[in-house]
Amino acid sequence: MTHAAARAAQARRSTLQGARLPRWSPWAIAGGSVVAAVAVGLGAGLDSRIQWGLIAALLFVLGTYAIAARTEGRRQARDRVATSVVWVAFVVAVIPLASLLYATVKRGVKVFNGYFLSHSMGVVADTEPGGGIYHAIIGTLEQVGIATLISVPIGALTAIYLVEYGRGKLAAAVTFFVDVMTGIPSIVAGLFILSFWILILDLGPSGFAGSLALSILMMPVVVRSTEEMLKLVPNELREASLALGVPKWRTILKVVLPTSVGGITTGVMLAIARITGETAPVLLLVWGTGFINNNPFEGAQASLPLYIYQQYANSAGSNAAYDRAWAAALALIAFVMILNLVARGIARWKAPRH
Repeated sequence: MTHAAARAAQARRSTLQGARLPRWSPWAIAGGSVVAAVAVGLGAGLDSRIQWGLIAALLFVLGTYAIAARTEGRRQARDRVATSVVWVAFVVAVIPLASLLYATVKRGVKVFNGYFLSHSMGVVADTEPGGGIYHAIIGTLEQVGIATLISVPIGALTAIYLVEYGRGKLAAAVTFFVDVMTGIPSIVAGLFILSFWILILDLGPSGFAGSLALSILMMPVVVRSTEEMLKLVPNELREASLALGVPKWRTILKVVLPTSVGGITTGVMLAIARITGETAPVLLLVWGTGFINNNPFEGAQASLPLYIYQQYANSAGSNAAYDRAWAAALALIAFVMILNLVARGIARWKAPRH
Protein backbone atom coordinates (compact mmCIF):
# COMPACT_ATOMS: atom_id res chain seq x y z
CA MET A 1 0.00 0.00 0.00
CA THR A 2 1.43 3.39 -0.98
CA HIS A 3 1.86 6.24 1.47
CA ALA A 4 -1.03 8.21 -0.12
CA ALA A 5 -3.40 5.21 0.09
CA ALA A 6 -2.47 4.69 3.74
CA ARG A 7 -3.26 8.33 4.54
CA ALA A 8 -6.60 8.06 2.71
CA ALA A 9 -7.51 4.93 4.67
CA GLN A 10 -6.49 6.61 7.91
CA ALA A 11 -8.64 9.63 6.99
CA ARG A 12 -11.64 7.37 6.34
CA ARG A 13 -11.14 5.63 9.68
CA SER A 14 -10.84 8.94 11.50
CA THR A 15 -14.06 10.11 9.85
CA LEU A 16 -15.93 6.99 10.96
CA GLN A 17 -14.36 7.03 14.41
CA GLY A 18 -14.58 10.80 14.95
CA ALA A 19 -15.13 12.67 18.18
CA ARG A 20 -18.17 11.73 20.24
CA LEU A 21 -20.31 13.96 22.40
CA PRO A 22 -20.28 13.03 26.09
CA ARG A 23 -23.26 11.19 27.52
CA TRP A 24 -24.38 14.20 29.51
CA SER A 25 -24.56 16.40 26.41
CA PRO A 26 -28.33 15.88 25.76
CA TRP A 27 -29.08 17.03 29.31
CA ALA A 28 -26.80 20.04 28.91
CA ILE A 29 -28.42 20.95 25.58
CA ALA A 30 -31.88 20.52 27.11
CA GLY A 31 -30.98 22.73 30.06
CA GLY A 32 -29.54 25.39 27.79
CA SER A 33 -32.64 25.22 25.59
CA VAL A 34 -34.90 25.78 28.59
CA VAL A 35 -32.87 28.76 29.78
CA ALA A 36 -32.82 30.24 26.27
CA ALA A 37 -36.57 29.65 25.86
CA VAL A 38 -37.31 31.44 29.14
CA ALA A 39 -35.12 34.36 28.07
CA VAL A 40 -36.85 34.54 24.69
CA GLY A 41 -40.29 34.31 26.30
CA LEU A 42 -39.56 37.04 28.80
CA GLY A 43 -37.96 39.22 26.17
CA ALA A 44 -40.87 38.79 23.76
CA GLY A 45 -43.47 39.25 26.49
CA LEU A 46 -44.93 35.74 26.16
CA ASP A 47 -47.00 34.87 29.22
CA SER A 48 -47.89 31.28 28.35
CA ARG A 49 -45.53 28.61 29.64
CA ILE A 50 -46.78 26.36 26.85
CA GLN A 51 -45.19 28.76 24.37
CA TRP A 52 -41.98 28.67 26.39
CA GLY A 53 -42.03 24.87 26.27
CA LEU A 54 -42.54 24.79 22.50
CA ILE A 55 -39.67 27.23 22.01
CA ALA A 56 -37.47 25.08 24.28
CA ALA A 57 -38.35 21.95 22.28
CA LEU A 58 -37.50 23.66 18.99
CA LEU A 59 -34.22 25.01 20.36
CA PHE A 60 -33.38 21.56 21.74
CA VAL A 61 -33.77 19.89 18.34
CA LEU A 62 -31.90 22.64 16.48
CA GLY A 63 -29.17 22.83 19.11
CA THR A 64 -28.69 19.07 19.04
CA TYR A 65 -28.22 19.09 15.29
CA ALA A 66 -25.86 22.07 15.29
CA ILE A 67 -23.60 20.75 18.06
CA ALA A 68 -23.62 17.14 16.81
CA ALA A 69 -22.94 18.18 13.21
CA ARG A 70 -19.97 20.26 14.28
CA THR A 71 -18.52 17.55 16.53
CA GLU A 72 -19.60 14.19 15.05
CA GLY A 73 -20.57 14.97 11.48
CA ARG A 74 -23.90 15.39 9.71
CA ARG A 75 -24.73 11.69 9.54
CA GLN A 76 -24.50 11.22 13.30
CA ALA A 77 -26.24 14.56 13.79
CA ARG A 78 -29.29 13.35 11.87
CA ASP A 79 -29.42 10.27 14.08
CA ARG A 80 -29.29 12.43 17.21
CA VAL A 81 -32.00 14.71 15.85
CA ALA A 82 -34.29 11.71 15.33
CA THR A 83 -33.63 10.64 18.92
CA SER A 84 -34.26 14.14 20.24
CA VAL A 85 -37.56 14.37 18.33
CA VAL A 86 -38.67 11.09 19.94
CA TRP A 87 -37.82 12.46 23.38
CA VAL A 88 -39.66 15.72 22.68
CA ALA A 89 -42.74 13.79 21.56
CA PHE A 90 -42.53 11.66 24.72
CA VAL A 91 -42.35 14.72 26.97
CA VAL A 92 -45.21 16.42 25.11
CA ALA A 93 -47.34 13.32 25.64
CA VAL A 94 -46.41 12.84 29.30
CA ILE A 95 -46.81 16.43 30.51
CA PRO A 96 -50.64 16.61 30.02
CA LEU A 97 -51.03 13.17 31.61
CA ALA A 98 -48.87 14.12 34.58
CA SER A 99 -50.69 17.45 34.91
CA LEU A 100 -54.07 15.68 34.89
CA LEU A 101 -52.94 13.16 37.48
CA TYR A 102 -51.47 15.90 39.68
CA ALA A 103 -54.64 17.99 39.53
CA THR A 104 -56.84 14.97 40.27
CA VAL A 105 -54.76 13.90 43.27
CA LYS A 106 -54.46 17.47 44.59
CA ARG A 107 -58.19 18.14 44.46
CA GLY A 108 -59.41 14.61 45.10
CA VAL A 109 -57.61 13.95 48.40
CA LYS A 110 -59.69 16.62 50.15
CA VAL A 111 -62.55 14.18 50.81
CA PHE A 112 -60.99 10.87 49.75
CA ASN A 113 -61.10 8.81 52.95
CA GLY A 114 -62.75 5.78 54.50
CA TYR A 115 -66.03 7.60 55.08
CA PHE A 116 -66.19 8.67 51.43
CA LEU A 117 -65.59 5.10 50.25
CA SER A 118 -68.09 3.47 52.64
CA HIS A 119 -71.13 5.77 52.39
CA SER A 120 -73.62 6.63 49.66
CA MET A 121 -75.32 9.90 48.82
CA GLY A 122 -78.61 8.57 50.24
CA VAL A 123 -80.33 11.52 51.87
CA VAL A 124 -77.43 13.92 51.21
CA ALA A 125 -78.21 16.63 48.65
CA ASP A 126 -75.69 17.29 45.90
CA THR A 127 -74.98 20.76 47.27
CA GLU A 128 -74.40 19.57 50.85
CA PRO A 129 -71.15 18.23 52.31
CA GLY A 130 -70.86 14.56 53.21
CA GLY A 131 -71.87 11.46 51.33
CA GLY A 132 -69.67 9.11 49.36
CA ILE A 133 -69.32 6.71 46.45
CA TYR A 134 -70.11 3.33 48.00
CA HIS A 135 -73.25 2.94 45.87
CA ALA A 136 -71.34 3.99 42.74
CA ILE A 137 -68.54 1.48 43.42
CA ILE A 138 -71.10 -1.32 43.72
CA GLY A 139 -72.79 -0.28 40.50
CA THR A 140 -69.50 -0.02 38.58
CA LEU A 141 -68.28 -3.43 39.77
CA GLU A 142 -71.57 -5.14 38.92
CA GLN A 143 -72.04 -3.49 35.54
CA VAL A 144 -68.45 -4.04 34.42
CA GLY A 145 -68.49 -7.59 35.81
CA ILE A 146 -71.64 -8.55 33.90
CA ALA A 147 -70.30 -6.95 30.72
CA THR A 148 -67.11 -8.98 31.14
CA LEU A 149 -69.04 -12.22 31.61
CA ILE A 150 -70.94 -11.50 28.39
CA SER A 151 -68.06 -10.22 26.26
CA VAL A 152 -65.13 -12.49 27.12
CA PRO A 153 -66.67 -15.85 26.07
CA ILE A 154 -68.21 -14.42 22.90
CA GLY A 155 -65.10 -12.46 21.99
CA ALA A 156 -62.70 -15.32 22.70
CA LEU A 157 -64.77 -17.86 20.74
CA THR A 158 -65.06 -15.43 17.83
CA ALA A 159 -61.29 -14.95 17.80
CA ILE A 160 -60.74 -18.73 17.90
CA TYR A 161 -63.06 -19.13 14.94
CA LEU A 162 -61.28 -16.44 12.92
CA VAL A 163 -57.80 -17.83 13.61
CA GLU A 164 -58.39 -21.58 13.66
CA TYR A 165 -61.44 -22.18 11.45
CA GLY A 166 -62.38 -19.00 9.62
CA ARG A 167 -62.15 -19.15 5.85
CA GLY A 168 -64.05 -17.58 3.00
CA LYS A 169 -66.76 -14.93 2.97
CA LEU A 170 -68.15 -15.60 6.45
CA ALA A 171 -64.79 -15.00 8.13
CA ALA A 172 -64.26 -11.86 6.03
CA ALA A 173 -67.71 -10.58 7.03
CA VAL A 174 -67.05 -11.26 10.73
CA THR A 175 -63.69 -9.47 10.51
CA PHE A 176 -65.33 -6.50 8.78
CA PHE A 177 -68.06 -6.13 11.42
CA VAL A 178 -65.55 -6.47 14.25
CA ASP A 179 -63.55 -3.63 12.70
CA VAL A 180 -66.73 -1.54 12.39
CA MET A 181 -67.74 -2.24 16.00
CA THR A 182 -64.31 -1.15 17.20
CA GLY A 183 -65.06 2.41 16.09
CA ILE A 184 -68.67 2.62 17.31
CA PRO A 185 -69.19 5.62 19.64
CA SER A 186 -70.41 4.69 23.10
CA ILE A 187 -73.53 6.81 22.70
CA VAL A 188 -74.57 4.72 19.69
CA ALA A 189 -74.30 1.51 21.70
CA GLY A 190 -76.36 3.15 24.43
CA LEU A 191 -79.05 4.27 21.98
CA PHE A 192 -79.27 0.77 20.48
CA ILE A 193 -79.87 -0.88 23.86
CA LEU A 194 -82.22 1.96 24.84
CA SER A 195 -84.42 1.38 21.81
CA PHE A 196 -84.41 -2.41 22.24
CA TRP A 197 -84.40 -2.92 26.01
CA ILE A 198 -86.38 0.04 27.31
CA LEU A 199 -88.57 1.23 24.43
CA ILE A 200 -89.43 -2.07 22.71
CA LEU A 201 -89.26 -4.58 25.58
CA ASP A 202 -90.34 -1.95 28.16
CA LEU A 203 -88.06 -3.39 30.85
CA GLY A 204 -86.96 -0.10 32.35
CA PRO A 205 -83.54 1.19 33.38
CA SER A 206 -81.18 -1.16 35.20
CA GLY A 207 -77.54 -1.95 35.65
CA PHE A 208 -77.93 -4.94 33.35
CA ALA A 209 -79.08 -2.69 30.52
CA GLY A 210 -75.93 -0.64 30.96
CA SER A 211 -73.88 -3.86 30.96
CA LEU A 212 -75.36 -4.81 27.59
CA ALA A 213 -74.20 -1.53 26.07
CA LEU A 214 -70.76 -1.86 27.69
CA SER A 215 -70.43 -5.41 26.34
CA ILE A 216 -70.98 -4.06 22.80
CA LEU A 217 -68.03 -1.73 23.33
CA MET A 218 -65.89 -4.39 24.99
CA MET A 219 -66.48 -7.28 22.60
CA PRO A 220 -64.47 -6.05 19.56
CA VAL A 221 -61.51 -5.21 21.80
CA VAL A 222 -61.52 -8.73 23.21
CA VAL A 223 -61.82 -10.22 19.73
CA ARG A 224 -58.94 -8.20 18.31
CA SER A 225 -56.56 -8.75 21.25
CA THR A 226 -57.33 -12.49 21.48
CA GLU A 227 -56.97 -12.90 17.74
CA GLU A 228 -53.52 -11.31 17.74
CA MET A 229 -52.39 -13.45 20.67
CA LEU A 230 -53.57 -16.64 18.98
CA LYS A 231 -51.71 -15.71 15.81
CA LEU A 232 -48.48 -15.52 17.81
CA VAL A 233 -48.68 -19.19 18.76
CA PRO A 234 -46.22 -21.06 16.47
CA ASN A 235 -47.87 -23.36 13.97
CA GLU A 236 -45.28 -26.01 14.86
CA LEU A 237 -47.05 -26.55 18.18
CA ARG A 238 -50.35 -27.13 16.45
CA GLU A 239 -48.80 -29.45 13.88
CA ALA A 240 -46.99 -31.46 16.56
CA SER A 241 -50.22 -31.96 18.48
CA LEU A 242 -52.19 -32.90 15.38
CA ALA A 243 -49.43 -35.31 14.31
CA LEU A 244 -49.94 -37.22 17.56
CA GLY A 245 -53.58 -37.76 16.63
CA VAL A 246 -55.01 -35.15 19.00
CA PRO A 247 -58.28 -33.66 17.68
CA LYS A 248 -58.20 -30.04 16.65
CA TRP A 249 -60.59 -28.87 19.35
CA ARG A 250 -58.43 -30.51 21.98
CA THR A 251 -55.29 -29.00 20.45
CA ILE A 252 -56.86 -25.55 20.75
CA LEU A 253 -57.95 -26.23 24.32
CA LYS A 254 -54.76 -27.85 25.60
CA VAL A 255 -52.01 -26.29 23.47
CA VAL A 256 -53.05 -23.02 21.79
CA LEU A 257 -54.99 -21.37 24.61
CA PRO A 258 -52.52 -22.19 27.44
CA THR A 259 -49.68 -20.84 25.31
CA SER A 260 -51.42 -17.50 24.72
CA VAL A 261 -53.37 -17.16 27.98
CA GLY A 262 -51.08 -14.40 29.30
CA GLY A 263 -51.64 -12.13 26.33
CA ILE A 264 -55.36 -12.92 26.23
CA THR A 265 -55.74 -12.02 29.89
CA THR A 266 -53.88 -8.77 29.33
CA GLY A 267 -56.20 -7.88 26.45
CA VAL A 268 -59.25 -8.63 28.57
CA MET A 269 -57.97 -6.44 31.39
CA LEU A 270 -57.32 -3.58 29.00
CA ALA A 271 -60.81 -4.01 27.53
CA ILE A 272 -62.28 -3.81 31.05
CA ALA A 273 -60.30 -0.65 31.70
CA ARG A 274 -61.61 0.79 28.42
CA ILE A 275 -65.29 0.43 29.39
CA THR A 276 -64.95 1.32 33.07
CA GLY A 277 -64.94 5.05 32.36
CA GLU A 278 -67.85 5.13 29.91
CA THR A 279 -70.58 7.58 30.90
CA ALA A 280 -73.00 7.93 27.97
CA PRO A 281 -74.46 4.37 27.99
CA VAL A 282 -74.85 4.47 31.76
CA LEU A 283 -76.57 7.85 31.61
CA LEU A 284 -79.08 6.57 29.06
CA LEU A 285 -79.73 3.11 30.52
CA VAL A 286 -78.94 3.13 34.25
CA TRP A 287 -80.05 6.68 35.08
CA GLY A 288 -78.23 6.83 38.42
CA THR A 289 -79.42 7.03 42.01
CA GLY A 290 -78.06 8.22 45.33
CA PHE A 291 -79.17 5.09 47.13
CA ILE A 292 -77.54 1.67 47.27
CA ASN A 293 -78.98 -0.80 44.76
CA ASN A 294 -77.36 -4.21 44.90
CA ASN A 295 -79.66 -5.66 42.24
CA PRO A 296 -78.36 -4.86 38.74
CA PHE A 297 -81.47 -6.36 37.10
CA GLU A 298 -84.05 -4.00 38.59
CA GLY A 299 -84.20 -0.26 39.10
CA ALA A 300 -81.80 2.60 38.59
CA GLN A 301 -78.22 2.12 39.70
CA ALA A 302 -75.20 4.35 40.13
CA SER A 303 -71.69 4.11 38.67
CA LEU A 304 -68.49 6.06 39.15
CA PRO A 305 -68.44 7.87 35.75
CA LEU A 306 -72.10 8.80 36.10
CA TYR A 307 -71.53 9.92 39.70
CA ILE A 308 -68.73 12.26 38.58
CA TYR A 309 -70.93 13.76 35.88
CA GLN A 310 -73.92 14.23 38.17
CA GLN A 311 -71.88 15.82 40.94
CA TYR A 312 -70.46 18.34 38.51
CA ALA A 313 -73.74 18.98 36.64
CA ASN A 314 -75.88 19.33 39.78
CA SER A 315 -73.34 21.14 41.91
CA ALA A 316 -74.87 24.62 41.54
CA GLY A 317 -71.48 26.08 42.45
CA SER A 318 -71.11 23.94 45.58
CA ASN A 319 -67.51 23.24 46.57
CA ALA A 320 -68.61 20.03 48.32
CA ALA A 321 -69.97 18.61 45.06
CA TYR A 322 -66.80 19.61 43.19
CA ASP A 323 -64.66 17.90 45.83
CA ARG A 324 -66.74 14.71 45.61
CA ALA A 325 -66.45 14.73 41.82
CA TRP A 326 -62.65 15.02 41.98
CA ALA A 327 -62.42 12.33 44.66
CA ALA A 328 -64.57 9.98 42.57
CA ALA A 329 -62.35 10.69 39.57
CA LEU A 330 -59.33 9.77 41.69
CA ALA A 331 -61.01 6.50 42.68
CA LEU A 332 -61.81 5.73 39.05
CA ILE A 333 -58.23 6.45 37.93
CA ALA A 334 -56.91 4.25 40.75
CA PHE A 335 -59.25 1.43 39.69
CA VAL A 336 -58.14 1.59 36.06
CA MET A 337 -54.49 1.82 37.10
CA ILE A 338 -54.86 -1.28 39.26
CA LEU A 339 -56.38 -3.16 36.32
CA ASN A 340 -53.47 -2.19 34.09
CA LEU A 341 -50.94 -3.24 36.73
CA VAL A 342 -52.72 -6.56 37.14
CA ALA A 343 -52.67 -7.05 33.37
CA ARG A 344 -48.92 -6.38 33.21
CA GLY A 345 -48.30 -8.69 36.14
CA ILE A 346 -50.26 -11.52 34.53
CA ALA A 347 -48.47 -10.97 31.23
CA ARG A 348 -45.06 -11.26 32.92
CA TRP A 349 -46.15 -14.23 34.99
CA LYS A 350 -47.46 -16.12 31.97
CA ALA A 351 -44.65 -15.05 29.62
CA PRO A 352 -42.61 -17.99 28.29
CA ARG A 353 -39.28 -18.47 30.05
CA HIS A 354 -36.28 -19.54 28.02
